[in-house]
This record gives sequence, C-alpha cells and structure tokens, in this order.
Amino acid sequence: MEVKNKIRRYRWHRILFCLAGAYNILWGIYAAYDPQWLFRFSGMPLTSNPEIFACLGMVIGLYGLLYFEVARVPENGWTIATVGLLGKLLGPIGAIWLIMQGKWPATAFVLCLTNDIIWWLPFGLYLYDSWKLKRKN
Repeated sequence: MEVKNKIRRYRWHRILFCLAGAYNILWGIYAAYDPQWLFRFSGMPLTSNPEIFACLGMVIGLYGLLYFEVARVPENGWTIATVGLLGKLLGPIGAIWLIMQGKWPATAFVLCLTNDIIWWLPFGLYLYDSWKLKRKN
C-alpha cells in the first residue's frame, strides 16, 4: 500500500541528499585542511587570511549535516533544500560579478561548477516534487 505522504522519487531523493551531504562534508574538511587550494588552482595570489576560506569550508561542511537530514526524511526537507539551492544560485552570481570586475580569474569559476551548478537540477527536481507533495496535503 502506497503511503499518502511519500514524496515522488523517494529513493532517488534520499540517495541524492546522502551524496550531497557526504560531498559537502568532505569538501568542507578539505577546504579547512588546504584553504589555499582555490588560489593555487586559479592562479590567484595566495590569501594572507586562509582562515576565511577554512571557515567557508566549515559552513559548507555543516550544510552536509542538513542534507543528511533531508535524506533521512525527504518529505520534510523543503526549507533546507530551498536555502541550499538559493546559496547554489547566489554563489555563481557573486563569482560572475567578481570575474567581470577583474577581481577573480575565470578559472576560479571551478568553485561554482563543483559546489553549485552540478546540484541545480537535482535540487530543483527535489523542490518540485516536495512542493507537489505540500500542495497535496
């Protein structure tokens, strides 16, 4: 018997948010371990305050815990996923702004490809499915 409050693509969304959770935690750990990686990769001068990038890693890693919560109960993760997707939309906007102003090289956009853009479609699909479920109930 089908559960009335079960989100469409339940299993897929659980897998997706487990992957997102693990990715964010691992990315956060690496950013804290090597906070200069983006600067080296993109050819920017190394930052004199690597603690700021390490702190960004901590915040991204904490998002991973939230994504695991969405995976645990996909029917209740709409708010968390919305905040996550908004961050994944605003990050590239900020990066494009910095690149257009000449403050960052285009190679720094790799940060947005791996942390943001690859997640747009899966998060969007989840929000679509969870919105449909909210409207049903």
